[in-house]
Amino acid sequence: MEHTRYRGRFAPSPTGPLHFGSLVTAVATWLEARAANGDWLVRIEDLDPLREPPEATDQILHSLDVHGLHSDEPIRFQSRRHPAYQDAIDHLLGNGKAYRCSCSRKQLQAHGGRHPHQCRTLKAVSGGSPHAIRFALIDERCQWMDLLLGPQQQTVQAELDDPVLQRKEGFYAYQLAVAVDDIDQGITHVVRGSDLLDMTAQQQQIFQALGAAAPQWLHIPVILNDQNQKLSKQNHAPALDDSKPAANLVHALAALGQHPPELLFSATVDEVLAWARAHWQRTAIPLTSQQARGITPSTQSHLDH
Repeated sequence: MEHTRYRGRFAPSPTGPLHFGSLVTAVATWLEARAANGDWLVRIEDLDPLREPPEATDQILHSLDVHGLHSDEPIRFQSRRHPAYQDAIDHLLGNGKAYRCSCSRKQLQAHGGRHPHQCRTLKAVSGGSPHAIRFALIDERCQWMDLLLGPQQQTVQAELDDPVLQRKEGFYAYQLAVAVDDIDQGITHVVRGSDLLDMTAQQQQIFQALGAAAPQWLHIPVILNDQNQKLSKQNHAPALDDSKPAANLVHALAALGQHPPELLFSATVDEVLAWARAHWQRTAIPLTSQQARGITPSTQSHLDH
């Protein structure tokens, strides 16, 4: 499906409640869509039930709701999309863009990333043996224009960088599902953390192999904790305090370089979002995580004007 209208999305994995870093990304995706008079969608990337507490999805959706961030279309759940992912894998296997791989991580590391079972070339793995499905990259020096960072280039190497599309346990991988759903939902622009920048060239090849153009990319800096680690569930980032949504939004805008006035701390959620829409400047977004540290919920409530 071809779309000329801007269509963006926020796609959290339900491995825990939203934290401040997640909110910053959500706000950036929402404001970019609103600035373009486009659509903003929410997608729950619930691909790994072993890492997903049963209450996490409801917690995430509740947080988005109290912060005034409402999807323009029904919420999509990747756990309900397995047939579409399997169809994509069958298509890629059928045209030689994917292959079955029985190599373990340890074996690949021991051989410098090369496949000791020669999975790519021999295609000798039977469908009944434990195996992953990998995408068959081609050697490429990929170039594209990031909407914040400017010209980008990455080199990908066939075999050495081939990403997993489906794990041996049967779970579909992010690299596959995100492309299938972005294509199906007509996503034109992706705003996401710069920690995902390194996989962009791989993903562009997957989009191409599935017969679609890749979206335009905008990578924002990740938010760091006091130990200079990415604010994440793995690093025990605290859950958002949903009782203070307006203040959370003001802090997120500050981290995005938007310089919200201090009076917004006494405003309503709708008033904060209205100010943000009226004053949103993509060019003000910091380029690095250090610049984005700005003001987080743990700091004093005094903002630079």
